[in-house]
Amino acid sequence: MGELAAYAAVAGAVFGLNLLPAFGPPTWAILVLFSLHHDFWLPALVVVGALFAAAGRLVLALATRRLGDHLPARIRSNLAEAGELVTRRGRRTVALLALFLLSPLPSAQLFEAAGLTTLRLLPLTGAFVAGRLVSYGIYVGGAGALSSTDTGKVLLSSLTSPWGVVLQVAMIAGLVVLARVDWGRLRHP
Repeated sequence: MGELAAYAAVAGAVFGLNLLPAFGPPTWAILVLFSLHHDFWLPALVVVGALFAAAGRLVLALATRRLGDHLPARIRSNLAEAGELVTRRGRRTVALLALFLLSPLPSAQLFEAAGLTTLRLLPLTGAFVAGRLVSYGIYVGGAGALSSTDTGKVLLSSLTSPWGVVLQVAMIAGLVVLARVDWGRLRHP
């Protein structure tokens, strides 16, 4: 496989993986797998991974936003209020973005929540790219330590660990709660 084709394969795999709304393997694990089985220039691998992960998450958020247009008016109103509550104060927005940048939480549900609210998606996606450049750099850079382990087991454990499944289910439940809470009443007591 040629160099360009190899990077295209990474881009396609990462983009497709980040379209999944839940229960997908973490992107860093896919990048580590690619790095262990092909001679990639690691900075390029990290950049391709971060950009195409962000593109996939942005498309997921946009699709979720389109689906949100079909929700009942009360739920759409609650979600709009939630978006206003988050973006009302600059410091709060920066703190949430910092949490988002550094969080080990699955990002699919975070982007779905952003898609359901009135949050501006491009700044969020930019923050995601910045955070993923750092975290993927750390994971891929440390991939040499994993070279003696079975990468299939690492990927499988990320999908089947009880804590991973509980976290995914909790994040999905959080999306339901986000839509059900009357954020307008909390914002304007």
